Amino acid sequence: MNQTKTEFEPFEYSYYDYPDFYSNNAEPTKPPKEIILPCDPIADDKLFHICILSISLVVMLILAALSRKNKLCQGFTRGSSSIFSPANFLDQTQAKGLAMAVFGLVFSKLAVLVIAAEPLPFSKDTPAERKEYMKIVAIFYYPVLYYPLLVCGTLQLKAGYVFGTLLSFSHFGVLLWQKFDCPKTPEIYKFYSLLAALPQLACLAYLCVQFPLLFIKGPKTDEDLDSSYYTDYVKSLLKKRPSAVSSSASDKLTLMKRIQDVLKGYIYLPEKVFRFPLKLAVSAFVAFMTIYHTALLLVVLVVPILHIVRAGIDENIAFLLLGFGIVLSDDRMEVVRIVTFYTWLLEVCYLCAMTLSCLVSLVMLMRSMVLHRSNLKGLYKGDVYNIYNSQKTIQPSRPGVVCWMGLMGYQAAIVSLGMAIQTLVFFICFLFLVFLIIIPVFYGRNLIVFQMAGMAWPAWVTLILVTLLQHITAKFAFIKKEAGTRDLNNRDSLFLLTYLLFLVNVVVGLIVGIWRMVITALYNIIHLGRIDISLLHRTSESYDPAYSYYTNFLKVEVSQSHPVMKAFCGILLDMMMEGGRVGQKIRDAEEACSSMLSGIQEKRQDKTSTARRIRLRWQLLYTLVNNPSLLGSRKHFQTLQTTDGVLNGTPNRKSKKGSKKEEAKTTEEPVQTAETTTKPEQTDES
Repeated sequence: MNQTKTEFEPFEYSYYDYPDFYSNNAEPTKPPKEIILPCDPIADDKLFHICILSISLVVMLILAALSRKNKLCQGFTRGSSSIFSPANFLDQTQAKGLAMAVFGLVFSKLAVLVIAAEPLPFSKDTPAERKEYMKIVAIFYYPVLYYPLLVCGTLQLKAGYVFGTLLSFSHFGVLLWQKFDCPKTPEIYKFYSLLAALPQLACLAYLCVQFPLLFIKGPKTDEDLDSSYYTDYVKSLLKKRPSAVSSSASDKLTLMKRIQDVLKGYIYLPEKVFRFPLKLAVSAFVAFMTIYHTALLLVVLVVPILHIVRAGIDENIAFLLLGFGIVLSDDRMEVVRIVTFYTWLLEVCYLCAMTLSCLVSLVMLMRSMVLHRSNLKGLYKGDVYNIYNSQKTIQPSRPGVVCWMGLMGYQAAIVSLGMAIQTLVFFICFLFLVFLIIIPVFYGRNLIVFQMAGMAWPAWVTLILVTLLQHITAKFAFIKKEAGTRDLNNRDSLFLLTYLLFLVNVVVGLIVGIWRMVITALYNIIHLGRIDISLLHRTSESYDPAYSYYTNFLKVEVSQSHPVMKAFCGILLDMMMEGGRVGQKIRDAEEACSSMLSGIQEKRQDKTSTARRIRLRWQLLYTLVNNPSLLGSRKHFQTLQTTDGVLNGTPNRKSKKGSKKEEAKTTEEPVQTAETTTKPEQTDES
């Protein structure tokens, strides 16, 4: 009913439309807000969780029996897993998609608990004083609920893939059924529950596809040390690098190469000779899920409220603004239109700020993945100073293990907090841009910023001219070039100009200080969600807790998952399991090849093979001599442990000098012998 009220003609509404609330002379109210009643789906959540927990328990018992039987039948096998080790987080060769999907599923479920009315599905109408305790229980319950999905994919059993298919289809089907039955819920937003369940449905759908594919392909046999990844990594390190490009060609491609380098720095492209560790892969995926859930919460907590406020604006807003001394117009309907338009602009500014925050978080996440790879490669090669500001020993420690376990949770929390702060700051910046610059220019009134700038234009012009004067005189009057070198010139004028411009430079310094604060704040806010860089100075980066967690994580990861170390250990295990036959086969092959040659050809072949063997041994020695993972197993460290009191490769204070001398001697000897033996062989080859 679109009727206008005058002071002579009242609104005409039928009594039968509002029999209990309105008389003939009363004013009607606006339609009430849509009320969403609680919805109970046909697939009861409590009954489903009881059934799925029982099925999961039976599945775990069956898988435990099968894994134990498999161990007894095969005896000692490397890489064997059980239900108590669902994922080898130090294995770089296993499929990462299944573990990422399970962790994303758990995080998505726990993210909904922030505003959930009932944390656990087993209870309803939980008292307010017990709700926080129920949330703590739910934090441990949901990881246990989805734990069998992770176990079924990592036991390398076809029965596990069958059970994983059964569980994943059960979770996916029931969750999809519930969302179709009850798409609207009486939470902060009617579709929040449906939108928050989309990542869970995506992860469960991936598991529903992945488990049947694993069952068809069958279990893998080349896991961890059996994989060829580590030997391929060593081969890529030892192969010759291509020659450098000529200077003329590099000069032509300078600009294009710079653009490509900048883009490559923010776009993660996988490499054949490097595989992302499982821990960092899961952490990146959880960070992506965090961006989605945080953006969803930031939208549903603010935008519906702005819609309600805009729908409730009427003519009374003019009297409210008049009480604060604000007169937008003499016509009250025009005031309503202006306030409604400004409220719409608030919503647009907020959505733009939230969108910009999401884009910045995604770009920073991609940049972090690129830096993770470069940091790991650097530490693999021994470049410690690229990560740490002092010499560090790459080995596990108590804080390192704690940070290694909690890295995924740390990054998810930091990304969420960073997005919230970024949205707030960007929202304030958009408000300043729209309400103080764009709208005043568009309507030609309330030009407060421009009026203030206009009043201060002599000072700004003076500062700009003085700055230009200093730059121009510094370039043309105070620097001279002679014989390809630069030196100061006209020193008397330089000293005089320095004295005359002292007070002006004080004002310039104030502006530079303010600009420094703005730049520092924006930089830290943009990079707040990253843990791979420190927001503090290089000398104070140890006080940054997020960066400290990251560096301690790298210590454990590099010391336990070094590709060269794993390639070396894989070769040793092959020789041990073959009973020494591998070495004998190598020697027999060498003798057979040498017996087929005669005369000069035999001598040259022997020299070539000897030189090649020496070079390979030297390269292996060079690669392993400073490996932190094998430091405690080296021969001179074991001997010094009994004589000089060295414990696990770390000398005591009393014997520190002696151990260093012995270590220098032992490390110099093989280097000298290798050099002396390779030089004559290389001359013969040439």
